[in-house]
Amino acid sequence: MEASAKRNLIVTWGAVIGVVIVSATSLILARPAAATAEFAKQTGNACGDCHTNAKGGGPLTPFGEKFKANGNKLPK
Repeated sequence: MEASAKRNLIVTWGAVIGVVIVSATSLILARPAAATAEFAKQTGNACGDCHTNAKGGGPLTPFGEKFKANGNKLPK
């Protein structure tokens, strides 16, 4: 019974250490979101054409909804 308890403890601590390593790695490698106006650059339209916020982001306008529904291509 003693060997089994030690083995279970080692396996448990191994799993805990693995989770800590993965968590620390993801925190170290995480980057802040850096949204770009890529579609605006590609289409020549302003961000405010698709978004209610003129600078981009946030809810979509009816035109933006059509753009999204059309696979991020300008509706014809």
